[in-house]
Amino acid sequence: MGGLAGKHVALTASRKTEEMEALLHKQGATSAVRSLQGTVIQDQETVTEAIISGLATQPDWFIFTTGIGVQTLLAFAEEAGVKEAFIKQVRSARIAVRGYKAKNALLKENITMDVVSEDGTTAQLVEQLKEIDWNGQKVIVQQYGLPSPTLEQFLKEGKAMVSAWLPYIHYAPKGETIDLFLEELLEKKEYDAVCFTTALQAKALFARASETGRHEQLLHMFAGPTVACAVGKVTAEALSEEGVRRVIYPKKERMGAMIIELGKFLEA
Repeated sequence: MGGLAGKHVALTASRKTEEMEALLHKQGATSAVRSLQGTVIQDQETVTEAIISGLATQPDWFIFTTGIGVQTLLAFAEEAGVKEAFIKQVRSARIAVRGYKAKNALLKENITMDVVSEDGTTAQLVEQLKEIDWNGQKVIVQQYGLPSPTLEQFLKEGKAMVSAWLPYIHYAPKGETIDLFLEELLEKKEYDAVCFTTALQAKALFARASETGRHEQLLHMFAGPTVACAVGKVTAEALSEEGVRRVIYPKKERMGAMIIELGKFLEA
């Protein structure tokens, strides 16, 4: 049966949970879906206003962090009739990109990039941006769902003038929903592992734990009996940013690979 036999695993995803549960059950584990994904809503009005008013000034840098974010900004600009002007503006700035999806979305528009973090993590991107003098630079950062404190703080410490654009806004699940899951995790100690498939899920859990004074307890639990498992590097990074020291994740970002990786770890 391998390392998953007899283990109880929580899945915090809202998509493809049936496939993941089938893989876990096949290996002798039991599971529960405790979705922390929440909802992500387009904020077209605010961002379109920012794009249009932004055309009057020339930013020194654009930093793009997700493929869907790039596509959405271009779609908003197109609907507002300013796509060509916006692309021209982006081309005349310097550009940093996190991850291959954002890079591909820009390449489709023949936009060349100055800095690319190929592995999709904010940490690698920040590492590459350390060479640059940010003092007085006007920087527009495209985020997804939530602001990225690591990136924005780094730029502000370098004395850059930062504007964050969020084409999508993330609303975490209701507090009570997360509280029930935290109770199962911390009081009842029901789970051997928790599998996260997006950074938003990890952030939602830890934000609620902080609000209710349980952040330290949660970290302690993930250092001990319960294993934090991530679908890939970016989700793993979100857990690390919250202070989780041990995160299991596969080299290739796939849900099946995550479950195999978890089984190997538990067996060892």
